[in-house]
Amino acid sequence: MISLTDSQKIGMGLTGFGVFFLFFGMILFFDKALLAIGNVLFVAGLAFVIGLERTFRFFFQKHKMKATSFFLGGVFVVLIGWPIIGVVLEIYGFFLLFRGFFPVVIGFIRRIPVLGSILNLPFISAYVDKAGESNTMV
Repeated sequence: MISLTDSQKIGMGLTGFGVFFLFFGMILFFDKALLAIGNVLFVAGLAFVIGLERTFRFFFQKHKMKATSFFLGGVFVVLIGWPIIGVVLEIYGFFLLFRGFFPVVIGFIRRIPVLGSILNLPFISAYVDKAGESNTMV
């Protein structure tokens, strides 16, 4: 089992609550307050999990500046009160930022008994294979 420091445990909790608030905010017709709380908790949790310096290095790499500007711009747009536009910007930035991790995640999900068999269905497999291809370096 992986041992986590206390700050990483706090970060996992903050990130989990952030994802919960983001999901719940979208379910409740893009509630501004829930989305704003979710954004703040998610980014704070990420900083706690991997550390402040590594978080800045991850977001502000030269080849990730476009993705970072979309993601953080979406967070800012949600905070000023335009939740739908902000969430669209955030999702686009999120996929640009984390696209290097998708092959790893898809490979992991394929090893889970029920989910793996769903991902290997013929009409789903083509899309999952395309999403699992990594054509850029992280």
